[in-house]
Amino acid sequence: MIYVLVERHIADGMESTYEMAARKALKSAYQAEGFLSGETLRDLQRPNHHYLLSKWRSLHDWKRWYYSDERHEVMNQLNPTLADFEKITLLDKNPV
Repeated sequence: MIYVLVERHIADGMESTYEMAARKALKSAYQAEGFLSGETLRDLQRPNHHYLLSKWRSLHDWKRWYYSDERHEVMNQLNPTLADFEKITLLDKNPV
């Protein structure tokens, strides 16, 4: 099992457009094979900084979603709302 942290900086004035596109993206991810759970978070100090933390069955499942046509389509809608490229961090539980 892996976790994926996606960090996005929303462009000024694009918040409502981003939220509509992000809902569609999350709905698509929920249907992806290997998707286990996900939640969206917003930085309290910088409200235009959003995070998506998702849990996937495997790195293979995440990569299949990442390179899928479905994700490509939703990112085409999300990208114009972003102030910068999204940052993706792949995480695993620390066994300590």
